Amino acid sequence: MRFPKNFLWGAAAAAYQIEGAYNEDGKVPSIWDSLSAGHVKHGDTGNVACDHYHRYREDIALMKELGLKSYRFSVSWPRVISDEKGTVNQKGLQFYVDLVNELTAAGIEPMCTLFHWDLPMWAYAMGGWKNETVADLFADYAEVVVRALSGKVRYWMTINEPQCFVGLGYGYGVHAPFEKNDDETLAKIMRVVMLAHGKAAAAIRAHAKLPPIIGFAMANSPSLPRSEKEEDVRAAYEATFASGNMAYSDGIVLGRFEGLLQPLVSEADKKIICAPLDFYGFNCYTGADFYDLPEGRNPRVKEGMPRTAMDWVVSPEALYWLPKFLYERYRLPLLVCENGMANLDWVMADGKVHDPQRIDFLRRYLICLHRAVEENIPVLGYQYWSLLDNFEWAEGYDKRFGLIYVDYGTQERTLKDSAHFYADVIRTNGGVL
Repeated sequence: MRFPKNFLWGAAAAAYQIEGAYNEDGKVPSIWDSLSAGHVKHGDTGNVACDHYHRYREDIALMKELGLKSYRFSVSWPRVISDEKGTVNQKGLQFYVDLVNELTAAGIEPMCTLFHWDLPMWAYAMGGWKNETVADLFADYAEVVVRALSGKVRYWMTINEPQCFVGLGYGYGVHAPFEKNDDETLAKIMRVVMLAHGKAAAAIRAHAKLPPIIGFAMANSPSLPRSEKEEDVRAAYEATFASGNMAYSDGIVLGRFEGLLQPLVSEADKKIICAPLDFYGFNCYTGADFYDLPEGRNPRVKEGMPRTAMDWVVSPEALYWLPKFLYERYRLPLLVCENGMANLDWVMADGKVHDPQRIDFLRRYLICLHRAVEENIPVLGYQYWSLLDNFEWAEGYDKRFGLIYVDYGTQERTLKDSAHFYADVIRTNGGVL
């Protein structure tokens, strides 16, 4: 079993979840800095997190030790842009210049995500994603980052999981900014977010020094077919795209806008939103293991199914069926931007972190991904989530997704058994699977 020769084996992380240095070198507050009190387990914050801002060289050395071919990181908008006037914080921007230089020196392909949920408070004060002006300011920020990094960065993702930061942040109120809005308001927010994506994609295309490879990172979970009979596969496909999570993808890639969104999006909007993309990035952790067709294909799970520490069902087949369905619908090369599991990890008496469940998870999911590759579905790479244990949003530091264990008291890093396994996967290009 082998993956394509230039397959981008990597790992992913996000600025607020690992960087710390929340008020250093000119960084201004984000909505997570200012609004999360009372909403996060144990009162945890991202003030220090993994202290990656100061320890990035150490972390990149560990990436090199693992043999990573790529690393997906995000830029903190409030670290780079200080106010609504677009004032650039040069020290904050320089951090990402230095990060990219260190990555490329280590032979690791940098993959940049422009927005991974840390909206600046100055933008929130303007109404945040309810204010269309913020989409223009996001494009201006994108231009600043692209001008600084695109001499060495080729892969760009505009936004990460809009379904999550809009739905959880503005709908259910469990993520920053912890609001609960009606469906009409959520549709208006969706439109602004999609405009921000389109305007940022255009800014990347216009100002990149190296030919850019542009996409996004959507949160997608497939419905899994009962069997591989044609009618069951077709039913699973239809159930997958009946999900509201696909509204962003259908709008951005296909120009399809339905429901409350349809009357809000003008023809001029469509030209912006549907900017040409080079790949479809997706984050996939689980799938609906079976669904009940007579009750309208509502996903449900079987009693006693294996679950991760996040209570997410372990369903490796998702990493076969989702790429298959996505490619059929969107006809774009694919990138697995996130896949991984939270586990109950600790440093054991022998000084090591033994996580056999994560190794089994990786093996099973990657075998299913390889099946998609064998069927000539163009998968560019795989980014494990996450490189490091980190701040897991409202869950605080309880959930550990990392290949690398972080002692948050000492900031000591320990490679888990799964990290060594993943290094063997990379070294053999999937051969050990």
